[in-house]
Amino acid sequence: MSEELSYILATPYTLAKSRTGGVLSRLLSRVDLELIGAQIFTPDRKTVEAYAESMIRFTNPKKPGSGKLLSDYILRNMMPEERQHRVALFLFRGQDACRKLTDVTGALFPENRSIESITGETIRDTYADLIYSKEEPGTPIYIEPAVLTPPRQEVANHNLKIFMKAMEGADNVVQNMVYPNPEKIEKTLVIIKPDNWRYPSSRPGTILDMFSRTGLRIVGCKIYQMSVNEGLEFYGAVENALKEKLGPGMGTKAVAYLEEKFDMELPEETSEIIKREFGNAFAYDQFSKIVEFMTGRTPDDCPLEERDASGRVKCMILVYEGENAVDKIREVLGPTDPTKAPGGTVRREFGHDVMVNTAHASDSVESAEREFKVVKVQKNKCAKLIKDWLEFSGAQGA
Repeated sequence: MSEELSYILATPYTLAKSRTGGVLSRLLSRVDLELIGAQIFTPDRKTVEAYAESMIRFTNPKKPGSGKLLSDYILRNMMPEERQHRVALFLFRGQDACRKLTDVTGALFPENRSIESITGETIRDTYADLIYSKEEPGTPIYIEPAVLTPPRQEVANHNLKIFMKAMEGADNVVQNMVYPNPEKIEKTLVIIKPDNWRYPSSRPGTILDMFSRTGLRIVGCKIYQMSVNEGLEFYGAVENALKEKLGPGMGTKAVAYLEEKFDMELPEETSEIIKREFGNAFAYDQFSKIVEFMTGRTPDDCPLEERDASGRVKCMILVYEGENAVDKIREVLGPTDPTKAPGGTVRREFGHDVMVNTAHASDSVESAEREFKVVKVQKNKCAKLIKDWLEFSGAQGA
């Protein structure tokens, strides 16, 4: 069974209703596939028309009405005119990817979708709507599919090429919302850290769900592997803070340990040197562990010529937008030390200690602007991943 690349496209309604986290939870915990890319974008008219046409072109002959139904839905709900809409594309790679994603998504017609037939097992069981006419039984009058995914690789390649063209020139942070009080609008950065991606679980999606209680919009998203140089820059201020907070205390402990161990009192000058040098060394060691946690490599073990290379672990970068975005996100996140975080916060639920604390959020608008630059928030590799796949699979000209 060969490796495939497929996708889940979350509809504008799913994003608007903050259901993206629930969708991801279902996917990440139930399919043995790797999430390698994510992007939020606003498809233009040409993209929408091409995608809608593909629904007709690849209609299941056993369900001839489904293609027309989905085509009409796409034309009606994804067109850019006078709509402040977004869609979210999630790229999954692995064995038999199309079938696995289709199974978890669920059928559009789970045999006429009576309440009794809905089990809650699939994404569409939980989040989709399909309402039939009472006057004409069997005729749907309203559809909300929640997500869209291709049934096989041929269809996936065709549609991925459509999306690739739309995303190649698009900003990674969507800017299509007009607010009544734009001066109150903030953007802030969230990182769902590498400890959430070590094994398949619902954690990343659940964290998204928890942040959704803020009522803020997700306007940017990507899967990212932070380089060592980016880690050093991103957390640069933390090194000095660690020296100030941890250095003196740990230096004092080191002197006390040596004096007890060797039953001697150190000269004051020697004692001060040990306090300073050991304290600074301990602080740097802790700083290096933070960089290693975020990148998969310690600075000292990474040659200079490799420090700009992508890291060995992944995270998810998110940009949230809205009034008081910084404070709202940090309130749901909780303080740095998970043991001191209130119940119901992200770090209390999923954090382990001050280092392995599950997520990062900017502490000010100014910090967010700096961090956006470090992680290159406007750049996304989704289009390149699709292009490389199409060339590899020989489907570029499809």
